[in-house]
Amino acid sequence: MNNGIFIMAHAPLASALRQCVLHVFPEVCNTVAVLDVQPNTSTDETLAMAKIVMASLNTEHTLVLTDMFGATPCNVALRLIDGVRTRMVAGVNLPMLMRAVTYRHESLDALMARVLAGGSQGIMQVAVTAPQNQLRKANDQNYNDHQQ
Repeated sequence: MNNGIFIMAHAPLASALRQCVLHVFPEVCNTVAVLDVQPNTSTDETLAMAKIVMASLNTEHTLVLTDMFGATPCNVALRLIDGVRTRMVAGVNLPMLMRAVTYRHESLDALMARVLAGGSQGIMQVAVTAPQNQLRKANDQNYNDHQQ
C-alpha cells in the first residue's frame, strides 16, 4: 500500500514543505502533491484545483495535511475528504511530514497515528543555554568536556 500525501496550505508553505521533504527523500516526488492557496482565489476555485491535484496522486488512500484549522486550506480540504479513503490533519509541520513520507506504506489508520505522534513530538522547548556553552569556573574540579 502506498498512501498519497497532499499538502494544502497558504502560499508558499505547501511548496516549501514539499521541497524540504524532497531534499531528504527525492524518490517521493510522485507521492507528495501540494496546493499553495493564494490570497485572492475564491473557495470554489481552490476546491476545483484541489480536486485536480488530489486526483493526480492516483492513489487508493490519501492523507491531506493543512496548515491551520479553520483557515481556507483546511475548510476546502474538509470538502475533499471522506474519512475512509482520505483523512486529514491540520497543523502540518516538517517533523509530521517526514513521518508521513517515512511511513506512507502503512495503512491509513497507522499512518494517521504516526503522523500525529511525529507532529507533536517535533514540538519542544529548547533550552537557551546548554552545558557545553557554559563558561567553566576557574576552580571547578568536576568539569568534564563533552561533545554532543
